[in-house]
Amino acid sequence: MALAKISLQNFRNHAASELDETAHFNLLVGENGAGKTNVLEAISLLSPGRGLRRANLADFAQKEAADAPQSAFAIGASLIEQGQTSARIGTYTQIERPTRRLVRINGADAKSSSLSEWHAVAWLTPSMDGLFTDSAGARRRFVDRMALAIEPGHARSVNQMETALRERNRLLEERGDARWLDAIEAQAAQHGSMVAQARATLVARLSDELSALPAEPFARPILTYRPGGPVTPEELLAEFARNRPRDRAAGRALTGPHRDELEVVMAQKDRAPGPLAASCSTGEQKAMLIAITLGHGVLASSGRPSVLLLDEVAAHLDPVRRTALFDRLRAGKAQIWMTGTELAPFADIQEEAAIWRVSDGALERL
Repeated sequence: MALAKISLQNFRNHAASELDETAHFNLLVGENGAGKTNVLEAISLLSPGRGLRRANLADFAQKEAADAPQSAFAIGASLIEQGQTSARIGTYTQIERPTRRLVRINGADAKSSSLSEWHAVAWLTPSMDGLFTDSAGARRRFVDRMALAIEPGHARSVNQMETALRERNRLLEERGDARWLDAIEAQAAQHGSMVAQARATLVARLSDELSALPAEPFARPILTYRPGGPVTPEELLAEFARNRPRDRAAGRALTGPHRDELEVVMAQKDRAPGPLAASCSTGEQKAMLIAITLGHGVLASSGRPSVLLLDEVAAHLDPVRRTALFDRLRAGKAQIWMTGTELAPFADIQEEAAIWRVSDGALERL
């Protein structure tokens, strides 16, 4: 088990909600718009980044009226390892600083990136169903989120790479000092190489995990990491220097890890590569996305507490696939949080799950 004593204060439609006595399986049941996904979003914010909706801070805190001043929110939870509380973590804003997200760990101020050092959080939401037909940038963010759950320092590398590339773009546009450009490109190459290698390692490990899964009842995806340029820092630095005129004209770097792509195809019954995931049916795409999520869950749950958030996942699966999903989740180490509009799809796990009914931002333990 990973999280217990979860509290939400003034978050979305939850004025003051608490979830205690959590279990391996945790179910949030209620009508659409009741606030189920808001609970998952709050849990997702106990990790670095903008959460499962990628929302702005201003969207989280409740307001008494549309023209009221910005208010503040708070989310907290206890981390449980082997039945003992290992840490109390939280994230919040302050009324006087509503646009700055703050983090505390064991009562001390901390950086949001440090949250990933304590536990791993991953999620699957309906909005991700279009991942394979979405932009390459969306798939890069997907890979980075998975990599972060395994390598806590990955977010820092991504941020430093993106910062250096933005500064390089500015210097190229303004024809800034060549020595400063050299230094910025060295930073972009160093951090970019770390990002590319972390992504490649993640995809390789995940591919190994997926290869061990049976093809049924979920489709087996075959993953390929396509780097957007050289991977070593030396080659990447040379590429940046060589392409300054081209990149100045384009207004951005045209090669580098910020152009990486994740290619996904569906394996055939003989395990040979089949069609691109983008051209598969909606059901096949959903099955492959679930398979990737399950495989990643195995990797993320080795060595530290981990949490897997599954929003409305059971309602879109037939009984055979639901049973298979629950069996795999039951065998894993990650703590599971799921949402649904009714209990019927969760009949196989009701006896072992902690269940809350959600209604207008209020929780009732069942």
